Formats: sequence, C-alpha cells, structure tokens
Amino acid sequence: MKKYIVETYYTCTFKTVHSLSNLDDTELSKIDQRTDGNVEVIDVKLNNRKTKKIGSTKDDKSNNKKLEKILPDSITNKIKNTKEDLKDNPINLKTKSHARFKMPDRRKGYIQKAQIGDHKVYLHTGEYDDGKIGEIFIDTNKEGELVKAMMNNFAIAISLGLQYGVPLEEYVDAFLDTKFEPSGHVIGNDRILSASSILDYVFRELAISYLGKEDLAHTPSIVGTKNLSEEKNDDKFLKIVKNITSKGFVRSNYEEKLVDLTDVRINLKTKN
Repeated sequence: MKKYIVETYYTCTFKTVHSLSNLDDTELSKIDQRTDGNVEVIDVKLNNRKTKKIGSTKDDKSNNKKLEKILPDSITNKIKNTKEDLKDNPINLKTKSHARFKMPDRRKGYIQKAQIGDHKVYLHTGEYDDGKIGEIFIDTNKEGELVKAMMNNFAIAISLGLQYGVPLEEYVDAFLDTKFEPSGHVIGNDRILSASSILDYVFRELAISYLGKEDLAHTPSIVGTKNLSEEKNDDKFLKIVKNITSKGFVRSNYEEKLVDLTDVRINLKTKN
C-alpha cells in the first residue's frame, strides 16, 4: 500500500505583545531584540496543498545526510542550533479565534448635537488611545421605541465592525447619500449644513472628523488648505496634547486648537 504525505501551506497573521515599564525612546529601540513577548495569532489562511509520496524512514535519513553534505557547515550548524533553542525555549502562543480589539475602559471621544428638520440627533464617539474611532452611539428624540431600538442596535453593529478591523471608509462609502426622513437643513454643526438622512449626516460627520475628507463638508475649514495628514516632528508638548485630546473633537487640528500662553502673565493681588 502506498503512503502519501500532504503538505499544507498557511499564511499566519500574528502580533507580539510586550510589556514596558517605561515608555521612552530607549525602551522602544530595544523592543525588537526582546524575546519575552506573547505572540497572539490573529488570522490563519490556507494557501495551497501538495501531495507527496513518502518512502521508509531509511530514505528520509539518507536524504537528510545528502543535504548535510551539500550544504555548508555553517548553515547546518545554524539549523541544529535553532532546533535546540526551540526545544529549550518554546514560543508562548495564544491562539485567538476572533481578532477583536476591545475599547479601553476609560476612553476619549466627543458628543455632537445637531438638528435635522424637527429631529434632534446626538452622536457619541469613542476612541482608542491612538485616536482611531472604535465605537459610536446615536440618540434621537421624537422617535418611537422601535426606531430608537433599531438605531441603538445599528450603532452597536457599526461599533463591533470597527473593533474587528472594518475601515471607517467602508461605512462612509456605504451609507453616504442615503435618503430617508428626517432630512433637510442641519442646525448645530459648523461643517454640515444639510443631510439627506440621519445616516448621511452621521457618516459625513465621522468622515470629516476622523478621515479628514474636507470635500464632504459644506463649509470651508478654519485651518485652510494645510495638509494635516503629513507626518510632522511633534514636540513633547504636542504629543502629550494628542494623548489626552479627542482626535474627532479637534478634527486633527491640534496645533490650531492650542492657545499659546507663554507670554501671558497673571498678577494676583489681594484686596485689603
């Protein structure tokens, strides 16, 4: 009876999690040399499979000896050393069936109130530590229990998609220019003057605030034509501001929202 071996090739996506005692440049420069990180498998995809006929164990040993004769001694020694290292220090693998990046317990975000026709809409956002959006909540008034429940569950579905890695651009392309009531003139938003529906208003606001799509706004930005997506050498103060400020609230215009108080002097005088 013939024996066959099936070789399966996979593409594995994983991440390595390191714990740092201090977050500074020296720690980050040495992070690639550390071996104490926990490897978490995010996704495994099957590429292809190949079938081979296998012989006896004697044939395998003879093939290994032939390879050792062909390859130089330095390469064979490296292969042996890596095998021994893997036996002594096995890699700590944490396999995950789902790759959901949950929101931090204490998070940044902003609330935007607007009025579309006679309906008030409150948009709540939640952000990760790096400023990316991870959740939304939509509250409305003058709506029945059914509509409110549908809007709440719709927001939960969008939030779950964002936490599982769905880009915000996909939602913007899908729900922009959707048409249903309430629609019309928008009051309370400085960048959006009209919307064809609540979803059109919500994702237009998110695209302007988090993606910098100024072409979707109805009014020009106060910042002007400055390209905010370019990488800049931020000083320490600006980095601190980015860590504690909502990206969506300032619409990535950190420098323009700052107030320079270096030349301001306050004299405190007590009254007699």
